[in-house]
Amino acid sequence: MSEIRYVRGDATVPLAKGVKLIAHLCNDIGGWGKGFVLALSRRWPEPEAAYRAWHRGRAGNDFGLGAAQFVQVEPYVWVANLVGQRGIRTGSKGVPVRYEAIDASLALLADRAVELGASVHMPRIGCGLAGGTWARVEPLVTERLVRRGLAVTVYDHGG
Repeated sequence: MSEIRYVRGDATVPLAKGVKLIAHLCNDIGGWGKGFVLALSRRWPEPEAAYRAWHRGRAGNDFGLGAAQFVQVEPYVWVANLVGQRGIRTGSKGVPVRYEAIDASLALLADRAVELGASVHMPRIGCGLAGGTWARVEPLVTERLVRRGLAVTVYDHGG
């Protein structure tokens, strides 16, 4: 079994050949405007537009914690909007990250990656604004993606 590959760089510029799936976390309230999504929106308008439409139509679709939306942005590049955080603020119920939702959305991501024959690329999802810890997220990534034989690259931004 392979392991997660860690690199310094930008997850919006995946380092691989073939089909690539860029995964990131979204909140469950329709907010898009801080963190990694800014880098995505600078590169492609489609993931934000699709997420906002998905949230607007939530009464009639699968939008919610643990859901995943896949948006093709280039012939061989897809973005996975994973709903893995409740709201956007830390409050009486703790930080926004929801590990069970990350786990559920990673299972959907794995199915799509297998279907597309894609490698998976991501920042340390859930560990920025969502307030999670990589010690809790990494085993989910390993269990859901690496164990299925998927090539996973995690990007740490900056020099």
